[in-house]
Amino acid sequence: MHGEYKVPGGKLVVVDLDVVDGLLRDVSLSGDFFLEPDEALGVMSAALDGTPRDAPVTQLVRVVDDALRLAVDQGRIAGPVAMVGFDTRAVALAVRRALGLSTAWSDHEFALLHPGPLPPALHTALDQVLTEELAAGRRGPTLRFWEWQEPAVVIGSFQSLRNEVDSEAAARHGVTVVRRISGGGAMFMEAGNCITFSLVVPGSLVDGMSFEDSYAFLNDWVLGALADVGVVATTSGLNDIASPAGKIAGSAQKRLAGGAVLHHVTMAYDIDADKMLEVLRVGREKLSDKGTRSANKRVDPVRSQTRLPREQVIDAFIAHFRSRYRTVDDELRPDELARARELMVTKFSDPAWTARVP
Repeated sequence: MHGEYKVPGGKLVVVDLDVVDGLLRDVSLSGDFFLEPDEALGVMSAALDGTPRDAPVTQLVRVVDDALRLAVDQGRIAGPVAMVGFDTRAVALAVRRALGLSTAWSDHEFALLHPGPLPPALHTALDQVLTEELAAGRRGPTLRFWEWQEPAVVIGSFQSLRNEVDSEAAARHGVTVVRRISGGGAMFMEAGNCITFSLVVPGSLVDGMSFEDSYAFLNDWVLGALADVGVVATTSGLNDIASPAGKIAGSAQKRLAGGAVLHHVTMAYDIDADKMLEVLRVGREKLSDKGTRSANKRVDPVRSQTRLPREQVIDAFIAHFRSRYRTVDDELRPDELARARELMVTKFSDPAWTARVP
């Protein structure tokens, strides 16, 4: 069995192994990483031999770390061990990929969904439906771009409605407030002023990753797409994407027990910052860790850096995604739309859900 894991921004880790009676055997570790001393490579491979096939990432990491510490303590290798471009978690993920328990982007085909304008509450309902469909095995991974017409604020699952939204200002500007199933912060959305997309993937794609690592991993293609339109961007903090000129986007996740992960991104294109400040209660405490004193400086619209129409930016994002991953055009299925419309009425447009955290 053969598995590979490319560390984001780092090196390739390769593992070849066999499984005998449920245990790993003949484990061979290789890659283009840097490792000192040389003997540490054999220690890591030997440590994995005899490990149960179903060992989780945490156990595999512990086995390798303990073996390296023991080898140094016993003088079998000269310490300290230096791993450059990878770590023991990368080794564990390569093992899990060899076993088929962890997957790579190349193991999947992604459905591209880009329907016409839909109500914001229907978009949040579709996030739940498509994630549940993947968890149930009725749909594969999907990338879905949002289009809408009426202005909206989409708040995170755990945010306080009254602390985040000025209801009088929202009503004055005709802004609908919707609560989504994922955590994170509020999204101020007017048609044409931001780019929003949802990515639904199996849990195996982020197997063994912390939430922080999975954000960077699932946003890596976004950084490449931004580069294609002339924006140099990096991940910032836990879930933001930023350029030297300021914040560009925020992302949020929800993981279902069935093994599906919802990851979505909202990117400022040409935001009306004054209106946003009227509708959203952006507090000083939240701004303090961003190194800025006003929300106007927090969001650097994509339009100002690309000088491209929003539609052209979206087309470039789709083209970049296609260039990296197997992608097929698809449409929402009638039963998916019917279920989403039901949830839009019974949940996502219901004040009981929207104000579940008052």
